[in-house]
Amino acid sequence: MKSLAELKAIRDRAKADLDLRKENPNAARVLVGMATCGIAAGARPVLNAFVEEIAKRGLTNDITVTQTGCIGICQYEPVVEIEVPGQDKVTYVKVAPEMVPRIVNDHLVNKNVVTEYTIGAMEK
Repeated sequence: MKSLAELKAIRDRAKADLDLRKENPNAARVLVGMATCGIAAGARPVLNAFVEEIAKRGLTNDITVTQTGCIGICQYEPVVEIEVPGQDKVTYVKVAPEMVPRIVNDHLVNKNVVTEYTIGAMEK
């Protein structure tokens, strides 16, 4: 960091990321399991990928990204639950950052669950 303007830019980016995590009762919610098992399995990069993808698409008013504790299915970490008002909750398992753009595009934007990434597909 070499200037005050650079510091302000960093602050503004961090503030935008925090704003994305504020709760909006009408927004879809992306919950990333961030208990010890989730973090060990790579949940932090997954959380960051959701924040970045949603911000890049300008969906910050429609989607809230947040973290949660243990979801209870540690063998499937990183686990992401998506709650869209008026729809059933969907649980995505073994989520990698590379999967995030497709989940955002197909599920959150186009309302089509990516079934091969869900817990139901893992149990078959």
